[in-house]
Amino acid sequence: MDFSLSEDQQMLQQAAREFAQNELVDRAVVADRDEVFVADSVRMCAEMGFLGMAVPEAHGGSELGALGSSLVLIELNKACASTGTTISVHNSLACESIARFGNDEQQARYLPRLASGEMLGAYALSEAGSGSDAGSLVCKATQDGEDWILDGTKLWISHGSVCDLVVVFARTDADARTRGITAFVIESAWDGYKSGKQELKMGLRGSPTVELHLDGVRVPAANVLGEVNKGFGIAMSLLDGGRIGIASQGIGIAEACLEASIKYAGEREQFGKPLAAFGAIQEKIAEMATRVDAAKLLTWRAAWLKDAGEPHGREASMAKLEASRAANYGAKEAVQIHGGAGYTRDFPVERYFRDARVTEIYEGTTEIQKLVIARSYLRA
Repeated sequence: MDFSLSEDQQMLQQAAREFAQNELVDRAVVADRDEVFVADSVRMCAEMGFLGMAVPEAHGGSELGALGSSLVLIELNKACASTGTTISVHNSLACESIARFGNDEQQARYLPRLASGEMLGAYALSEAGSGSDAGSLVCKATQDGEDWILDGTKLWISHGSVCDLVVVFARTDADARTRGITAFVIESAWDGYKSGKQELKMGLRGSPTVELHLDGVRVPAANVLGEVNKGFGIAMSLLDGGRIGIASQGIGIAEACLEASIKYAGEREQFGKPLAAFGAIQEKIAEMATRVDAAKLLTWRAAWLKDAGEPHGREASMAKLEASRAANYGAKEAVQIHGGAGYTRDFPVERYFRDARVTEIYEGTTEIQKLVIARSYLRA
């Protein structure tokens, strides 16, 4: 099996790395400190073509595929996880939903604008009573002539207060549970759309997470995504790709922790020797590096399968499970290696520690990933 990246992939990786380190690192500090949306970073990502990674070239996108997108997302998240989250959601959940399930008219109307950065896309599935149990959502869509009227509240919506387009899942059959959910493409400028409370979060403070209130939003039939009552399958299918994106985020954070720890351990001296000379520190570095590589191989396997059109749900869950654990382990040990300095905002590992935590929660918790993996074997 060939584990090497192609020349084009290596060039893409290097371009993303140089961009992220030169443009995003300092902005990440400010966005986290001031808790402001990384608008300039997203704009520059659009100029780099990173908002069109999941958009076909025919519609103005860069069409990088899952593996190419993973290479980019790792580098973005290594520099700024708030920017990485925004770009991941926009691509793997918003753009991909229309690219895969939208009709010709929907694709022609929205994909070029999403790819160029004219529109920023979001995704609204979760509610107060339906997180891991997404099939119990209650946001409803009522048919009115050829239109649909959406009413309800969505929760935990990444950049819902600054987006232009949202893929919303609503109940169109009250008695059918997962078989009564439909996906809709709505624009934030429409009457009845309102972003509500912005969460005060531990990490990812440059990516606003908000409540989304839909109060009689009128959606034309032309904006139904896929078929009526078939939205749950769309949601679950998209989450597989989303998990590859969050796995890539976990790898990026874990790599940042590893690199920061190597640098600090080489510079900081105790008892007349650099920290890197102590076996306890070497053990931590070895464990961090091994977990990063394991997560990377799992993630790229899932991405390769996705690009090949093969089933990849189990593999995406494995990747997300391991990468999120690698990020949290790496962040914890990075703070430990830095000692008291790591507990201050003078060093970036304090932010990495806070940003890493959510990777085991969103796009399916660690517990849900284990459930998906186990069921895929037990049902075989």
